[in-house]
Amino acid sequence: MLLQIVTARPPMGLTHHVGRALEHGTFADLLDPAVQDWPVEEAQRFAEVALRCCELRRKDRPDLATVVLPELYRLRALGEDNMQFCNNMSARGGMHSSPFYSNSSYSQPRQDAATDPMLGRPQYNSNVSQNAMPARRSNYN
Repeated sequence: MLLQIVTARPPMGLTHHVGRALEHGTFADLLDPAVQDWPVEEAQRFAEVALRCCELRRKDRPDLATVVLPELYRLRALGEDNMQFCNNMSARGGMHSSPFYSNSSYSQPRQDAATDPMLGRPQYNSNVSQNAMPARRSNYN
């Protein structure tokens, strides 16, 4: 699902296509064309983590608490910083393109902890039993 978010492609064979694109340096060609001004390097790092999450064996997948969540939080902070940039430019009367967002990709102002349900949620607890949810085999490799 993470790879579908950045590519807007169906899941069948997606891990294979993304993996090959990363190997051949053509990952930018797979990004969702409906989104303008992709931060390609950031999307690529996201895709690399997403690919690791698709591994069949649990031991080959990254740890949620130490690898996946920190990357998602980093990307969220990047997005919030760029939304703040867009808000500041809009308030000054001129909307100029940021390094990551164009005028057409600006949608909503940044939410704070009082209105954003994700900010109020507790972080992932890595002490929860690994057996709480059965492992799933990936059909995409």
